[in-house]
Amino acid sequence: MFSHICIGVSDFPRALRFYQPLMDLLGVELRLLDAEKPWAVWQSSPEPRPLLLISTPYDGAAHHSGNGQMVALLAQSRAQVDQAHRLALAQGGRCEGAPGLRVHYHPDYYGAYFRDLDGNKLCVVCHRPE
Repeated sequence: MFSHICIGVSDFPRALRFYQPLMDLLGVELRLLDAEKPWAVWQSSPEPRPLLLISTPYDGAAHHSGNGQMVALLAQSRAQVDQAHRLALAQGGRCEGAPGLRVHYHPDYYGAYFRDLDGNKLCVVCHRPE
């Protein structure tokens, strides 16, 4: 059901010091650590998903509840991503990124972003090739 969960943080080094031991205890491997972005990504095992990410807010603004927080839902096809995005907007959601490839994540990342009626950011993503 879940692709990845992103948790926004205000102080990345402090958050990493909190999350790394917790993930170690739970047996979840660190997949990527980039202090320049900054972000850290932990990967489930044995499957490659879901992932848990921590990061400062992408838009560079100060962290607050709801900014930098996103729940990503796993879709089985690109058509399903398109359908989910259309449905969310038809029900009053607000577009945060039209369906499409995001090759800066990986070559087959096809996702759409939107906010629900309360402003919570959601993503629907398919990781399969066309």
